[in-house]
Amino acid sequence: MKIDTEQGKTLLVDGPASVKLLSGNLTVLGAPFSAKKTLVVRQGKRLPLWVKTTSCVEVLLGEGACVNEVEDDTINIWSHAAGELLSIDKPVIVMIIGGVDTGKTSFGTFLVNSAVKMNLKTGIIDADLGQSDVGPPSTIGFNIVSEPINDLFEVDVKDAIFVGSTSPSGVLDEVTFGINYIKDKLVADGVDFIVINTDGWIREKAAEYKTKLVKSIAPSAIVGMQAENELDEILDDLVNSKVLVIKSPKLIHPRNRETRKQLRELSYRKYMKGAKIQSLSFKWVKVRNSILGSGSPLHHNLLNILCNMLGVRIVYSEESVNDVLVVLKKSEKIPEKRIKEAEQYCGKAIKVLWEGDEKGLLVGLLDDQNHFLGIGILDQVDYKRKILKIYTPVKMKISSLIFGHVKLNRNFQEIGLSTIYSKNL
Repeated sequence: MKIDTEQGKTLLVDGPASVKLLSGNLTVLGAPFSAKKTLVVRQGKRLPLWVKTTSCVEVLLGEGACVNEVEDDTINIWSHAAGELLSIDKPVIVMIIGGVDTGKTSFGTFLVNSAVKMNLKTGIIDADLGQSDVGPPSTIGFNIVSEPINDLFEVDVKDAIFVGSTSPSGVLDEVTFGINYIKDKLVADGVDFIVINTDGWIREKAAEYKTKLVKSIAPSAIVGMQAENELDEILDDLVNSKVLVIKSPKLIHPRNRETRKQLRELSYRKYMKGAKIQSLSFKWVKVRNSILGSGSPLHHNLLNILCNMLGVRIVYSEESVNDVLVVLKKSEKIPEKRIKEAEQYCGKAIKVLWEGDEKGLLVGLLDDQNHFLGIGILDQVDYKRKILKIYTPVKMKISSLIFGHVKLNRNFQEIGLSTIYSKNL
């Protein structure tokens, strides 16, 4: 359908949809809308089209999509905030914080576009683990942006830190390290303007975490996106930082948990395109931060003793300084009492895994310089041959593997969480 709209109006397009500019002048989050291109709005996403002059667009709507014309002054509020941030002495590091669906990603995109249009070397760090656009879910991804963009999803990941979780809860140290590592790298590379987008966790223990995160990163400025006063507890602790508080605009479209899950699945598909099964030997690949692959083979005498004490046949075993890992057939069961007795005998904790529990586990893949190569899905561990079978599109040599906490099926749908391979089990 064709829509004629006047200067000063805003068109809100909810995907899945596509938009063509037939005449006039529009911008999308600060990026010029070219008549030569088709704007694609993903399912579960909303993009605002700001009308600069009287315009005509052609819109194709998919199932559940819609388009609405509204009066909105968000562009003026955001332009003023961007101007203030861009006036700070370079290099500038801006961290955006706020709850779920408060406009963090939209404002971050607008801010990136504003910096790019000033010919600044501009970097984006996407630390929203569950709704990441730059890099697959469960990673902290980054890249340099050299031209205006409509959607952060358009930005390919240059490198990333694989965290392995879609929520920062439980991986706070990893997230803090990852953002700091990337920030320092970008500053060292001469980036003028860095935008850090964060997750929407602000409730309960999140306030303490966010305060510590800000103090660790030490950004030039913090942008707090809030609907009401939900960030007060965090912002009150940042009196020595430059803080801009922006009211969450009405143009932001709330998304339910299922929609956010579908967006993650779309991202998994993007980064798993062309995946095939690869077999990786324990001898070739270092398994990091895991109880599997971190030890040495159990002496055969101790192995026999444990088999007798536990009353089972052990498929695979390892021994490290503090732990003994045993892998059992799926049908095997051990009374807790026997495990306790074996621990007393060994003087170490007994970690028990079952064959097949690994299937579907998300993994991060690294090269010999610890650079992120991509993600994969663990299909099987062949304990007899000491082979890891990974479903992944990565074609480069894989030197290290990190187990995540998320489980996926072959359609890249999330089917659960598992921390069984975590070193902190």
